This record gives sequence, C-alpha cells and structure tokens, in this order.
Amino acid sequence: MDARCARAQLDAPLIHPNWIWFRAQATLAIEQDRSLGPMSALEPFGTGLSVAVFGASGGIGRALTDILQSDISVERVYALSRTEPEGLGEKSTGIAFDMLDEASIAEAATVIAKAGPLHLAIIATGFLHDDTVGPEKRSQDLNSKNMEHLFRINTIGPALIAKHVFPLLAKDRRSVFAALSARVGSISDNKLGGWHCYRASKAALNMVIRTLSIEMAYRNQHSICVALHPGTVDTQLSEPFRGNLPAEKVFTPVDAATQLLEVMAGLSPKDTGGFFAWDGQKIPY
Repeated sequence: MDARCARAQLDAPLIHPNWIWFRAQATLAIEQDRSLGPMSALEPFGTGLSVAVFGASGGIGRALTDILQSDISVERVYALSRTEPEGLGEKSTGIAFDMLDEASIAEAATVIAKAGPLHLAIIATGFLHDDTVGPEKRSQDLNSKNMEHLFRINTIGPALIAKHVFPLLAKDRRSVFAALSARVGSISDNKLGGWHCYRASKAALNMVIRTLSIEMAYRNQHSICVALHPGTVDTQLSEPFRGNLPAEKVFTPVDAATQLLEVMAGLSPKDTGGFFAWDGQKIPY
C-alpha cells in the first residue's frame, strides 16, 4: 500500500468489516513514507521538473523561488526579475529581464530553452501603487498615463511572457502556466467599486489567461493555465491597504507561496482556464 492510497483509506468511511486492519496498514504506510524523507509540494507533476518564476525578487516570487529550489521534485529553477536575484541555491539560475521590453522577454526565454522543456511557469509580478500612483476612489481620479502603466505591467507583460514561454512548456506531460491575479479583478464580485485601473487590468489579465488556456489545451491535453488570487499578503503592494484586517487574514509571503503551490498541485486539466483563490476555491470571472 503506497502513501497516497493509504491516505484515501484513512479518509474513507467505516464500511468494511476489516476496517481496523485496513486502518493499521494505512497508518503504517504513511509512517514508512515519512521516513523516506520530505514530500514534494509538486508530487502530481512527477520528477525532474524545470520551473520558472517571473518576478522572483518580489515577496511572493522570492518565496516561491526558495520553496521550489528546495523541492525534491524540482531539478532546475529559473528566477527572473528586473535585476538578477541574489542568494540563489545550486538548482537556480538568475536571469535579469524587463517585462515591459518584449526583446528582453524573448532573450530570457532563449536562455531557458537551452536546458529543455518547462513544466511550471509562474508569473508573480504585479503593480498597484507607488509614490506617485495610487488606486482611484472615483472616476475623476482616472489618469490615462497611470492606466496605461498598470495595463502594461498587469496585463500586457504577462501576455508577452506567455507568447515566448508557451513554446517551452512540456507537451507530453503535465505542465502549468499560472499568473497571479486578484479577487478585485472579478467583474461579478465587484460590489464596492473604486480601484478602476487595477480592477480593469486584472480583469483583462483573467481574460488573457482564459483565452491562452484554450490554445494551450490544443498543444497539450495535460496542460493547465490558470489565474491565482494569493489573498492579502504582507508585501509592499498591500501595505497601505491592510491596516483594518486581522492578523490571521494577512499571509506571510512563505505562507502565500505554499498555499499557491498546493492549489496548483491539486488542479487537473479540467480546471484549465479557471480563476482560483489561495484556498482552492474557484472565483467567478
């Protein structure tokens, strides 16, 4: 009895006359499995994985990179950000790229392609505010320059990354392309208004992901292309807007990254094109 089967036995209802024996065997199998060493967060992907994290210097991106480079199933990690990340492990290769420059994205993809196909690509980039740009409260706050900037980072950049990364994804086994979106990008979930440009740029990203998922399925029937909502995370992006939230509602970057990997590991090809929250719940577009 392997560990996965054992867990199913433990979760099953008590319907078999030899249940006590089955439960003892299941517990033993799990304990033996634990003794073999750490479990992989990406077990459904298989082994020998090559993964890429775009936005590896941000809070969530760096946490994803650190977790992935210590995962036993991962063979190579490409950590991409505006400046080459420091302090990477032996499995990792840092690549400097500019997501606002398509030539830079293409050059980064060329480097990744040299080592073979990718099995997981995660876009962990995003922009909400800086010292001069902030979310709008009313339509009079709209500014074309600011709106263009948010769309370039939150929508156009991920779309161009997909353009150059899609050909690198494995075509004969499970492969996942995921981009960090935000619940406020859900049109049907918008009950409060405000944040016009950020909402619109993330809603546009969701449509890009949905459209890409259809193309990706033609390339590989085992593929998954999704948008992910990480929740409220203790990063610079959310800092000015989480003051009223209780501590348990704000995740550390490591917690957020761990939860997102768990969500991706639990998805199947039938979920492709979907929009999922940190807890695995599907969010309506």
